[in-house]
Amino acid sequence: MASGGGTKAVITALAANIGIAVAKFIGYLLTGSSSMLAESVHSVADSSNQFLLLIAGKRSKRKASEIHQFGYGRVRYVAAFVVSIVLFTLGGLFALYEAWHKFSDPHPIDSWQWVPVAVLLAAMAMEGFALRTALKEAEHARGKMSLMQYIKASRSPEIPTIVLEDTGALLGLVFGLFGVGMTLATGDGRWDAVGSAAIGVLLVIIAIFLAREVTSMLIGESAMPQHHDAIERAIPGAGVERVIHMRTMHLGPDEVLVAAKIGVSAGSTAGQVADAIDAAEQRIRAAVPLRTQIYLEPDLYEVARHEARTVPAGDDVAGTEGAHQ
Repeated sequence: MASGGGTKAVITALAANIGIAVAKFIGYLLTGSSSMLAESVHSVADSSNQFLLLIAGKRSKRKASEIHQFGYGRVRYVAAFVVSIVLFTLGGLFALYEAWHKFSDPHPIDSWQWVPVAVLLAAMAMEGFALRTALKEAEHARGKMSLMQYIKASRSPEIPTIVLEDTGALLGLVFGLFGVGMTLATGDGRWDAVGSAAIGVLLVIIAIFLAREVTSMLIGESAMPQHHDAIERAIPGAGVERVIHMRTMHLGPDEVLVAAKIGVSAGSTAGQVADAIDAAEQRIRAAVPLRTQIYLEPDLYEVARHEARTVPAGDDVAGTEGAHQ
């Protein structure tokens, strides 16, 4: 993964969710609570998701092949998208189905009434610890961005995914505790169904949000603004007068593709241009903490001719900015 921090957050969440899932399922078997069953399946889904993220992190380190010539970094994006599907179906839709089933045939919690409350309170403590770990790791990565800005802007799927899952899990436990508590207080099993329905709606919302963010990563996102600007500033130097235009795209969370057309001096020899490109590549790699695949195309740049051009709105910049002699 991108860092030991991301791995730590995933492993912590996985360990917590396995323990929580076992406790919740035992609570469901003893009480028949719909909220407990919904939360049990939710924890199983979360555990499966975190296992997927760990496997994807390992697979993404495979060396590039003839078929996958840019490597396997995008495996981590695919895994995060699968996580959103699992969260939507196994977590959200199952909880909604269980709510409908329980509302159609409500029954109170007659035995082991203290069990669901004790299990849910213990689960809150474990889930809170897992969320605290994920938030601490996010704190190191997000800098001055707010948490929501970081989740939306991050090119690494693991920590944002874990933060969303753990936040949803903690809120789900609150909803489950409400449903169980009201059922115990009133003897009306429909409150248990309400708790399960609230859990289902919450998970569906989180799954849709996560799928939307990961889809953007799968399509291909540019380098983060600070990295994009650092790369663009690093290119000009000896033999490179300026950047005519540049495109970046993440090949994975830790690797970025840089493609740029650069302006070189009219009197440069082929050897001088090659040396200038090599030096520019070294400056790029020193400027950002990412692995880079760099492709620089040299071009002659005439300032007067370029500035005289008017680029119509919507035209392809790559097709209009380069000036050739």
